[in-house]
Amino acid sequence: MVAQGVIAIFGPNTAGGTDIVSSICNTLDIPHIVFDWTSSEALDDRQHSTMTLNVHPNNVLLSRGLAEILQSFGWRSYTVIYETERELQQLQDILQVGEPTNNPTTVRQLTEGPDFRPFLKNIKLSTDNCIVLHCSTENVVSILKQANELKMLGEYQSVFITVLDTHTLDLKELLSVTANITTVRLIDPTDYQVKNVAHDWEEHEKREKRYYRADPSQVKTNLILANDAVYMFAKGLAELGIAEELNPPKLDCRKNRAWPPGRRILEFLKARSVEGATGRVDFNEHGERNFFTLRFMELTSTGFLDLATWDPVNGLDSLEKEDASEKRVGEKLSNKTFIITSRIGAPFLLNREPKEGEILQGNARYEGYSMDLIDAIARLLNFKYEFVLAPDGKYGSFNKITQSWDGLVKQLLDGNADLGICDLTMTSSRRQAVDFTPPFMTLGISILYAKPEQAPPDLFSFLSPFSLDVWVYMATAYLGVSLLIFGLSRMAPADWENPHPCKEPEEVENLWCMSNTTWLAVGSIMGQGCDILPKAASTRLVTSMWWFFALMMLNSYTANLAAFLTMSRMESSIKSAEDLAAQSKIKYGALQGGSTMGFFRDSNFSTYQRMWTAMETARPSVFTQSNDEGVDRVLKGKGLYAFLMESTTLEYIIERNCDLMQVGGWLDYKTYGVAMPFNSPYRKQISGAVLKLGESGTLSELKRKWWKEMHGGGSCSQTESSSSDTPELDLENVGGVFLVLGIGLLTAILIGVCEFYGT
Repeated sequence: MVAQGVIAIFGPNTAGGTDIVSSICNTLDIPHIVFDWTSSEALDDRQHSTMTLNVHPNNVLLSRGLAEILQSFGWRSYTVIYETERELQQLQDILQVGEPTNNPTTVRQLTEGPDFRPFLKNIKLSTDNCIVLHCSTENVVSILKQANELKMLGEYQSVFITVLDTHTLDLKELLSVTANITTVRLIDPTDYQVKNVAHDWEEHEKREKRYYRADPSQVKTNLILANDAVYMFAKGLAELGIAEELNPPKLDCRKNRAWPPGRRILEFLKARSVEGATGRVDFNEHGERNFFTLRFMELTSTGFLDLATWDPVNGLDSLEKEDASEKRVGEKLSNKTFIITSRIGAPFLLNREPKEGEILQGNARYEGYSMDLIDAIARLLNFKYEFVLAPDGKYGSFNKITQSWDGLVKQLLDGNADLGICDLTMTSSRRQAVDFTPPFMTLGISILYAKPEQAPPDLFSFLSPFSLDVWVYMATAYLGVSLLIFGLSRMAPADWENPHPCKEPEEVENLWCMSNTTWLAVGSIMGQGCDILPKAASTRLVTSMWWFFALMMLNSYTANLAAFLTMSRMESSIKSAEDLAAQSKIKYGALQGGSTMGFFRDSNFSTYQRMWTAMETARPSVFTQSNDEGVDRVLKGKGLYAFLMESTTLEYIIERNCDLMQVGGWLDYKTYGVAMPFNSPYRKQISGAVLKLGESGTLSELKRKWWKEMHGGGSCSQTESSSSDTPELDLENVGGVFLVLGIGLLTAILIGVCEFYGT
């Protein structure tokens, strides 16, 4: 070909052929123009490809564009399917999007066809719902059809096809699938240049008397790139003004003689920009195309829909307005019936009691907080729903031996349910398996314990306001003051009186004998006073100090007396988790396989580690299969068993069972959320509905309804409220006062009788 005379060589489209042609053109200074990804990948040695221009997008930039589009999906993990090692090299940026720990990426090489089912089954078993498909155009439809047969193209599955010619494939059989299938292309079928190219091809075929219809939306990428390559070269020669002067040189590869105009032509083409059918064509100093536009599309029921564009300068730019996107999702919601997986557990979901003659079916079989919450969300978003119980009745825990989940989480992962709701805690392990909405309730782990029995009132509870030491000191002070008044009155002249005031005193007497001083002291502290009072300054000072003392003690006693008379002591032997960990008499446990059990198992706090060791080694087992079993063990344990459970369920129980109480505060902080599979197209809408319900106060109203009102709620709160009012005093409370009175009266009678007979 070179010997016959050429001014440029286009192609070829094979890696090996490109290397050879590039080397020859580089030696002879003949412009070499390629337009294929495979050819571009072969040009690694840029020093030996100085005469080559590649109209195909630069490999590095194209890989970056695909990676940024993939990153916008927000996938937690995904599987990359590739066909050849060369294709894998083209996906380097995509392989680096995921994080090894949080967002792992699985890479699988496609097996030989045409039957890809065994290969796809292995992917299905991995529960990975997101796939990046990078293979030959011929295999795309076959892979998608077989994946659909294996039910791998459901509503929560996504496939991102990186093949640039996907838009040319016949995907009619896949228009009805609910999976999110997306791809990219370089061509905009609505662009006038693409339409002109298609029209020119048709006209050319007509002149050759051949029928050919060129649909702009079905034009293959390599053809349109080849057209751009020829158009760019022809326009460049015309602008350079040497097209008519050029004579194709007849060169000899063996003589290594270069063609002088060749390098000039190439440098001119490299330095200019051209608007082709694939957009603006620019080159860098290495002859690689450094600007292009990727069009990101989604397969819908009517065909491909352009969602966004990407270019190296502006990055990802959405084409679809947010309102249009919301409308599309809204239409899907209104035509969908959500399967809600849950479990029986008051007050979140309960079996509804039928009325006489009533047959309950469907959602009418259940009631509870979860159903009311889903119903409120459904009214906001206009969708239907159906509650289905998890077969094993479990929340969802991961078995490290079988490497599988159970409970509600399993139902979501297996595609048996769209949403999961109950008292399902948003733990880190569950968040690795399923997605959650913003929390609709906050809580913590608390201790459920039996209330200690009320101790009967003490007969001498009227003595309780003061301790024994105070009573002893008071008695000592009483005797001391009596003796002091007695002694001072003997020394003070003012306290010696004339027994006959009308006569001159022959002798004087002192009224302050021991009986009178003790009477004065006891009368003062009782608040009754005395019929005689001291007259001397010293004895009056002592009496005044005693009155001050009596005033303070009497008021203090009176202030505390009511509380001690009405108090029935209910002292619990444990007041916190630390108390539980520090003893071995009271056993404690949690729900088997629940998040509470996982909290203690995984905790690094020393107190909780000791508690976990005690629970794990206890025999018989302290773990229960349900919360109801735990409550029953607390009631029957007579203070020898405590149950660790989430505060929301605990609050519900102690509102209805007044024999139980909460000990201490929360041991941790956690939340409940509505669970759903990853990649759910409805996550944004359902999360928004939960936030709206929280802002409007609906969540608070629902909790008050099911915790405080329904099914006997609030009965214990009313009891505590009434008991907090000023209670009536029973004989048990003041029996000691009557006893003292009786003893005093009997003693007085006895003394009176003795006085009578003694005189």
